[in-house]
Amino acid sequence: MTDPRVPLDRGPSGHPMVAITAGLVVSVLLALLAAESVMQPSAADRITLVAVFGGLAVVVAVAAVTLRRFTMRLASLQAAVVLTAIGAVAVAAIAIWAATASMLIPEDALRLVLVALGLGVALGSVLAVAVSQPLQDDIGRVRATAEAVAAGRRDVRTGVSRSDEVGMLAATLDDMVVRLTEAEQRRATMEAARREFLASVGHDLRTPLTSLRVAIEALQDGLVEESPRYHAAMERDVATLSWMVDEMFLLSVIESGGLALVAEEVDLAELCDEAVESLQPIADERGVAVTLDVRGPVPARVGVREVGRVLRNLLDNAVRHAEREVTVTVRGDDQAAAVVVRDDGEGFPPDLVDRVFESFVRADEARRRDGSGAGLGLAIARGLVEAMDGTIQARPGPGGHVEVRLPAA
Repeated sequence: MTDPRVPLDRGPSGHPMVAITAGLVVSVLLALLAAESVMQPSAADRITLVAVFGGLAVVVAVAAVTLRRFTMRLASLQAAVVLTAIGAVAVAAIAIWAATASMLIPEDALRLVLVALGLGVALGSVLAVAVSQPLQDDIGRVRATAEAVAAGRRDVRTGVSRSDEVGMLAATLDDMVVRLTEAEQRRATMEAARREFLASVGHDLRTPLTSLRVAIEALQDGLVEESPRYHAAMERDVATLSWMVDEMFLLSVIESGGLALVAEEVDLAELCDEAVESLQPIADERGVAVTLDVRGPVPARVGVREVGRVLRNLLDNAVRHAEREVTVTVRGDDQAAAVVVRDDGEGFPPDLVDRVFESFVRADEARRRDGSGAGLGLAIARGLVEAMDGTIQARPGPGGHVEVRLPAA
């Protein structure tokens, strides 16, 4: 487990003293080269310059480490920036004073230099305060936004517009709040759908269970004269319960990513014809005509059992909601093989068409008339199609319209 007290990344800077030492050495060398080119010093002057610049480097190194540790303990960013600016100006002042003093500048001129350096420190402090105030305000907005989000609010934003790291931090925080809001909305929607789903499944399970209990009690009490008829009804109820449990188990396997699928090159038109034949008795019982529109073989690379289940689920859904007719159209090209299942029923309402394949969403509620089914067919169909690297899409009514596109062979 990751220790939350340990930073995930120190960044590319490494140990601070390495960077400080390297910077000081480079600065001293550049200063000596500049003095050599503009002053043409004597040997004694060179020794003096090396001593002055080297001593200043040591002073700056000690000041940098001390100031770094001190500013990290300050509660105000503005105070840290001001102290840093004062330190920088003070270092420049000491450097100028040491250089001028070592070169035996007249006392009056040296005093004037010191006065000018004092003025520089004061003006630098004012400039540091002016520059750091907006930065401190923006960081305060970021902190206030983070505290509000932690307290449960999702309508807050930082309002910071900057191009530096603080601006990127504020933009990241705002984006995080938006994503968090969307995630909570999705979770609330899924939770409501889950409760509705469980209630619907409970209702669907209660019907065959009640029928079984009544039949068993009648058989136990000896009130049954035609026991074979009761046995047949009980067998149908058990088959219904087994089918519903299998559907829920398959859906859980699909959503957990544990579905094992073997793709084969098959004729999708032939699979559609088999699915139509298997659903023909139900269609005849409901007085619905099922028409298969196909032009020649349509090769596809799919899982045979999986695509057969998808087609039967879609056809069963269409037949149950059709008025008089269901049409299955099969087409293919070099990129994909497509199956379109249409019925002349009421179709999917526009506000539900984008969610009919989601888990726990009873897509049938807007179309169902007989109360049959557990409402899992379309969710299972989507899972199986996506496992075969295909896509499935519904369109709003009038009329049910579902299109499946699968990889071509």
